[in-house]
Amino acid sequence: MSDTNDTPNQPADPATAANPQLRILTQYVKDLSFENPNAPNSMQGGDAPAIDMQIGVQIDPVQDGLWEVGLPITITAKRDDSVLFLVELLYCGLFSLENIPAEGMEPMLHIECPRLLFPYARRIISSMTQDGGFPALPLDPIDFAAVYRSRLQQLADQQATEQESSEPDAASAADKEPDSKA
Repeated sequence: MSDTNDTPNQPADPATAANPQLRILTQYVKDLSFENPNAPNSMQGGDAPAIDMQIGVQIDPVQDGLWEVGLPITITAKRDDSVLFLVELLYCGLFSLENIPAEGMEPMLHIECPRLLFPYARRIISSMTQDGGFPALPLDPIDFAAVYRSRLQQLADQQATEQESSEPDAASAADKEPDSKA
């Protein structure tokens, strides 16, 4: 009797062969800017500034199975229509996604990858504001699942509006049809 394996190219444990895998290969600051345009006057005491934060998710395929996911974050702090500081950060990660079903790819890229990156971007922004002469800016956690669902709803609403506006009115279409009396 021989102990040879008739299928040498198959993994030893088939159950682990098709397991979905998400790996962060690297993460990095792709772009960073801190502006303090009214220093040193902006650092004098006063009312708490109004903070406006914009955040997005950028997805760029790199090659088969590799994706660059970026978090573009812009934060503007204003007091009395005067900009105290402006922070712009594009924090990215290079992700390897394997054995992810097609229906799970979008949520993985738009929810899980940003969720993994955000704590690092948050730390960078907190340090930048502190290094800029202001108190550290603590950012609240973000529910990327809710952001993704909102994005899907906006796309569905937009498609419905476009579809409604592109459908000709049946009555006006009938008015435009030429008489076919011969």
